[in-house]
Amino acid sequence: MKRKQQAVLAINPGSTTTKLALYVDREQVASVCHEHTVEQLSVFKTVIDQFMFRRDLVIAFLDDKGVQPGTMDIAMGRGGLLHPLPGGVYRVGPAMLRDLQHGRYGEHACNLGALLADAVAKRYGCDALIADPVVVDEMIDEARISGIPEIPRKSIFHALNQKFVARKAANQLGLSYDRARLIVAHLGGGISVGSHQDGRVIDVNNALDGEGPLTPERSGGVPAGDLVRLVLSGGFTHQELRKKITGSGGLFAYTGTRDLKQLAKRAEEHDAKAEFWIRTLVYQVCKEIASHFAVLQGRVDAVVLTGGIAHNTTIMKMIEDRIGTLAPILIFPGEGEMQSLAENAFAVLDQNREVMDYEGNS
Repeated sequence: MKRKQQAVLAINPGSTTTKLALYVDREQVASVCHEHTVEQLSVFKTVIDQFMFRRDLVIAFLDDKGVQPGTMDIAMGRGGLLHPLPGGVYRVGPAMLRDLQHGRYGEHACNLGALLADAVAKRYGCDALIADPVVVDEMIDEARISGIPEIPRKSIFHALNQKFVARKAANQLGLSYDRARLIVAHLGGGISVGSHQDGRVIDVNNALDGEGPLTPERSGGVPAGDLVRLVLSGGFTHQELRKKITGSGGLFAYTGTRDLKQLAKRAEEHDAKAEFWIRTLVYQVCKEIASHFAVLQGRVDAVVLTGGIAHNTTIMKMIEDRIGTLAPILIFPGEGEMQSLAENAFAVLDQNREVMDYEGNS
């Protein structure tokens, strides 16, 4: 008897995009990236209000590809802002949908991932799952201490891509992920650096709220006393201060551009100011990476570089020149989020990955 083909839909809603990819027996057979203008999205008061608009795009994509009810196995959505969870695959259920619909832990377009997967599952008769949401929290207790009891450190990072490339790196090294010791640096508009030990991310900077190195648009860690004085100066609104940390901080605040490709090109043309800011970015990233050697007690199988910035060979070489003597450097450019969603789904179908239930906090 001929084996039934396995079909998976990966759904990745971003702030200004909806990315979809259809996989059959691990091969991507169709994909689309819908880009949404500010004008299109301005008619919606909240992120959740965008649900019907984005759902119709998903259904149109599947109809165009001739997908029929009963022929798909899993709709895998990007995970949203939920309560802290261990990494892995989670079933979309009432508690998860309720927390996302009400924005209980924050609003972001990624909250739509589970809702869209649920809508597809109900229409096409398949399972709805999410994998490795940004709130994956596997930190050891020592890593949670900030120095101010009222402000514990939080784990918010590029978990989906970090876990994906960590598994690829472990495989390349001839190791299983749950036995590897890796430092993974996701380098993009946001930057997160995590210590992966035995299949868990035991320490990582909060890539959203101002920890770690500066990035093309985020401040990174700043002197606490001076930040307090800036807050109390009365010269900025809460929203303006938030933008200084996320969105209008980092290299943008100093150079006026978030476009790292443009800045790197100017550096290659020997623009002294651009050269300085590229060196500064590399310096801070390497300093952050080096701190994780202490977390892993100096025993590191490899440093893994990923994200959009990893496409820049000049910056990659600058990082290797600084820290390449400490451990092997492996580079996996890009984000790999769609591949990661699909890989998690097929691992479930192959019974190589457990599906867990999400329970809302009371």
